Amino acid sequence: MTTELLFRADAYLREAEGLVTGHTAEGGILLDRTLFYPTGGGQPGDSGLIVWEGGRMPIATAVKAEGGQVALVAAEPMALPPAGTRVVQRLDWERRFAHMRVHTALHLLSVVIPLPVTGGQIGAGKGRLDFDMPDPPEDVAAIEEKLNALIGLDLAVTDQWITDEDLAANPALVKTMSVKPPTGQGRVRLVRIGTAGHQVDLQPCGGTHVARTAEIGHVSLGKIEKKGRQNRRVSISLEG
Repeated sequence: MTTELLFRADAYLREAEGLVTGHTAEGGILLDRTLFYPTGGGQPGDSGLIVWEGGRMPIATAVKAEGGQVALVAAEPMALPPAGTRVVQRLDWERRFAHMRVHTALHLLSVVIPLPVTGGQIGAGKGRLDFDMPDPPEDVAAIEEKLNALIGLDLAVTDQWITDEDLAANPALVKTMSVKPPTGQGRVRLVRIGTAGHQVDLQPCGGTHVARTAEIGHVSLGKIEKKGRQNRRVSISLEG
């Protein structure tokens, strides 16, 4: 049984019921449906809380499990709710929303710096992308200005699905060299920033994003670090 990914349909959903379907060998809790994004694609797993009749459990993170399932990882050792238990899931919303803001900002950073992406990491309030960038940029302030100008356009962020075959026929959609889009399920999710008539970015992504770029707020660029012969790391941080 695969886990229904509630965050995929609505990234702003903060609370939902779920049914415990079992446990992993490592002590993870499997639900039939989950609010919690599992660690992947540079984005950390969500944290929060689950509550059931007679019990409550802080959740430290969520991870992918076998068979397309998501396992919730308890923040501390305690008795797990048994299979068949109805639980209420509650996200640590401030942390998740910070991840959403940073993730969308990094997509825009890949627009402002149109170079192959070799890695990335999302945090609550900050993030970074590594680029195949042999030479440092001449004007870092101009990059920050362009990034915030795109954010300020208040562009819509939407998604659509294409087939594995469509993606194979359009390899330029894939910007990240280090993480291949998940294929083999028959379809791949694309995240679009802007509209079809005024599209700023379109790339495969399974993560959570804000609905409009203005929700990101102002972003600051940190120092650009050299990582290896050709790679350079560009860090960003949210303000507020």
